[in-house]
Amino acid sequence: MFQRLEDVEKRYDELTVKISDPEEIAKTNSWQKLMKEHSELTPIVEKYREYKKAEQTIEENQELLKDPELRELAQLEIDQAKEELPKIEEELKILLIPKDPDDDKNIICEIRAGAGGEEAALFAGTLFRMYSMYAEKKHWKLDILNENETELGGYKEVTFMITGKGVYSRLKFESGAHRVQRVPDTESSGRIHTSAATVAILPVVEDVEIEINPADIKMEVYRASGAGGQHVNKTSSAVRLIHEPTGIVAECQTERSQVQNREYAMRLLKSRLYEIEKQKQDEKLASERKSQVGTGDRSEKIRTYNYPQGRITDHRIGLSIYQMENFLNGDLDEMIDALITADRAEKLKGEGES
Repeated sequence: MFQRLEDVEKRYDELTVKISDPEEIAKTNSWQKLMKEHSELTPIVEKYREYKKAEQTIEENQELLKDPELRELAQLEIDQAKEELPKIEEELKILLIPKDPDDDKNIICEIRAGAGGEEAALFAGTLFRMYSMYAEKKHWKLDILNENETELGGYKEVTFMITGKGVYSRLKFESGAHRVQRVPDTESSGRIHTSAATVAILPVVEDVEIEINPADIKMEVYRASGAGGQHVNKTSSAVRLIHEPTGIVAECQTERSQVQNREYAMRLLKSRLYEIEKQKQDEKLASERKSQVGTGDRSEKIRTYNYPQGRITDHRIGLSIYQMENFLNGDLDEMIDALITADRAEKLKGEGES
């Protein structure tokens, strides 16, 4: 580990010189990449220097132990530094875990009603409201890209984009099947129903990350429609893009402009194709598969929302929270923080085994 830290510090010092060089500053794109790398290495280097300073404190005070007048003070400083070292070392291990390159990206979220008919559609609506309120608490921007609403106000499916700082890093573990157990409004006998909705979290990708041949895309335009098939738009502004080599479809109908709808649909299509490539790469890395919380597969049941008990349970980490109303009103941080901590622990374990 310490050899890696030496290499990181050396690279950091090189970058510190480069980002101040007028010639490098003139190359705008490459300079921005250097600045980003420098920024990412800064917390590691600062923590490593803190570690070295603690070691130096111990070394310097060893000499002072020979002086009767300074012995007590020197011993105190040695004890404090020795207590700090293991804590700093643990923090360094965490900082050295390879960062997910998608963590800083915006996301596209797709929620689809699963088994359970109208109740599943209502639950999909509940999840959409939950993520909307979480985005609002985080001061993130949410744009609906596509929605298929039911008569009772649920969603057969809803797709939306969330833009803000570190969105993917906070929401990436939400992918999977969410199960609900509750007495539906549509149930007169008071019987508890179990239904489900699936959530997919896709990182929004830049053009440089994935290329699509325009000849591979078939575009269809149609009129946007609301619940019950009522036309909400009298012009054909809704856009459906079909990627013919894969059969992947991306739709957007929420904007009045066909151009805007096409732009959003293209972002969605790119994100879906990127996610397929990412999953292929993950499958090749068996060790990586072991050191993560869940696979993000939509079929994997990740969480149960039990209304009678007021309990939300995440099955991947075995955590239950008994604050249903607050959770559904967007208070997700306790669960998300626990998932991030568990993922970090798995990755640390994976690093140790390798």
